[in-house]
Amino acid sequence: MRVIITGGTGMIGRRLANDLARDGHEVFVLSRSPKLAEGLDAAVRVEGWDAKTAKGWGPLADGADAVVNLAGANLAGEGFLPTRWSDERKKLLLDSRLHAGQAVVEAVAQAAKKPAVVVQASAVGYYGPRGSEDVTEDTPPGSDFPARVCIDWEASTQPVVEMGVRHVIIRTGVVLSFKEGALQRMALPFRLFAGGPFGSGKQQFPWIHPADEIGAIRFLIRSGDASGPFNLTAPNPLTNAEFSRVLGRVMSRPSLIPVPGFAFKAAFGEVADILLTGQRALPKRLLEMGYTFQFPEAEAALTDLYRSETASAVEA
Repeated sequence: MRVIITGGTGMIGRRLANDLARDGHEVFVLSRSPKLAEGLDAAVRVEGWDAKTAKGWGPLADGADAVVNLAGANLAGEGFLPTRWSDERKKLLLDSRLHAGQAVVEAVAQAAKKPAVVVQASAVGYYGPRGSEDVTEDTPPGSDFPARVCIDWEASTQPVVEMGVRHVIIRTGVVLSFKEGALQRMALPFRLFAGGPFGSGKQQFPWIHPADEIGAIRFLIRSGDASGPFNLTAPNPLTNAEFSRVLGRVMSRPSLIPVPGFAFKAAFGEVADILLTGQRALPKRLLEMGYTFQFPEAEAALTDLYRSETASAVEA
């Protein structure tokens, strides 16, 4: 297969590119700074792009098996601490997604032989805060800022459908990693023996192991009858408090000291809602399509990732 990945230097993109390349597929990663792309397999080809147009890379889409559009500025920011959502930051978060989507549509429009599928990234934030309600792909969207971003993000590549291209939307939960993302932030207090849930702990925590995130994306690329939205979350979601207890058990740390929601909100503003609210998002359509999860339970997922991190630390 020939696969083009935008946002291919992020957490999901790197893993997907490397996984495909190791299996002998032709993989192109688009990056605004190709020389700075790190952590990619030597077989992965990195191409420059402006994240706004198909200029320079568009011909790669001609005859491609898949275009996976993951590009978009990180909602929580790139640093360890979350970045507040100022009006300027909100504009950046939305524009980065819309411009990338427009670039993909432009490339597909120019291709004489259209790509077989465009996989469009999104997030379970599409549904907004949902309490303990079971959330499937049929659940309507929310109305808060993350939901509005997801709605527009998904729509950014919708025009490819009119060109005869299969369009898959992946609404991803929290991809677990002790080295980056939400889990890295959650794990730090546990390392200091001060771990516990965020806020009330009653909010839902839709998670997924990286192996299943990548496995599901590859499954949906291969499945010619897959189209529309798919929740990429493990089939056994937990509340934040339940997840915190499992995390403490895996790390051999207590889970007793909650992070006060009001303090977290006061420190980081609206972005704090990412951890203080949640969705009990279920992978209904993915299971119906026949995908088998490698890590359906949080304890096995966290144990696998923590052992890998510990082994890497020892080797270093």
